[in-house]
Amino acid sequence: MKRIVSGIKPSGTLTLGNYIGAIRQFVQLQQTLSDTEFFLFVADMHAITVEQDPAQLKKHIREIAAMYLAAGLDQDKTVLFIQSEIQEHVELGYLLQSLTYMGELERMTQYKDKAKKQETGITSALFTYPVLMAADIILYDADYVPVGEDQKQHLEITRDIATRFNNRYGSFFKIPEPIIPKIGARIMDLQNPEQKMSKSSSSDKGYIALLDDPKVITKKIKSAVTDSYGKVQYDPINQPGVANLLQIYATLTNQEIDTIVDQYQTLGYKNFKEDLAVVVVDTLVPIQKKYQEILASNLLDHILDQGRTRAQEIAVKKLTKCKRLIGLGR
Repeated sequence: MKRIVSGIKPSGTLTLGNYIGAIRQFVQLQQTLSDTEFFLFVADMHAITVEQDPAQLKKHIREIAAMYLAAGLDQDKTVLFIQSEIQEHVELGYLLQSLTYMGELERMTQYKDKAKKQETGITSALFTYPVLMAADIILYDADYVPVGEDQKQHLEITRDIATRFNNRYGSFFKIPEPIIPKIGARIMDLQNPEQKMSKSSSSDKGYIALLDDPKVITKKIKSAVTDSYGKVQYDPINQPGVANLLQIYATLTNQEIDTIVDQYQTLGYKNFKEDLAVVVVDTLVPIQKKYQEILASNLLDHILDQGRTRAQEIAVKKLTKCKRLIGLGR
């Protein structure tokens, strides 16, 4: 049986970009792949590379797990758990640091971006988090990892670290392969289509939160930046705003972008945005309703307890063998 591993940080408000690029993709993979076991964890240890409010962090951990379930996660095929409840992640992360070079970590995009901006208070955890991410993946012998285009670097260093371990201690860790969606892997800001959609956007008009009211969603879609061409066509270079909206439309309706372009070629942006707003609202409202039901029940804790038990069973065995290979302990 193949195994897919993925995680998402509980660092704030989930956006439409998170849904399309991660949550929805994970659910679709479950629907299309047979004989595959899915491990999904809430990456709360990664969230604390920057300062977090403890109460808000606990709240976000539950919310993100509930949102995956509300979006259609198959409970029978999924091991859903919280990263910090499995101590083997951190211990393996430290062991892998002994095989990871400073130069590799200095080249990681997130660290470089913050260093260029000369941000104060950059933690050592932010510098070494790619190694913990590698541990998250190879601890469970992942065959595949769903990633967006901007996350490929993280999987590349994971593959390098696992390969280095195998070359030194013998074949032990699987070398995971990426799964990258053809469209929707990188949804952009509605007001600045040169940047990825994020809750840290300078304007709340730039992102759609998964729990936004339908009226708010409609308003944000209608105010999304387009251009002066006035024609619906897929041209990411000259019309990045329209191209981004087309990706959202195509992903949520499972249509080809060319089909949508043909439909709106003579109708203009107004009709296109109005229809897209309906598509987004019709997608999110049922999820919002299910999400509230899950948070109000005992289902979430039951599933997380089961996930913790299953994940820990595998993690303990893998880490014990890993330490034996390295020569640690008595």
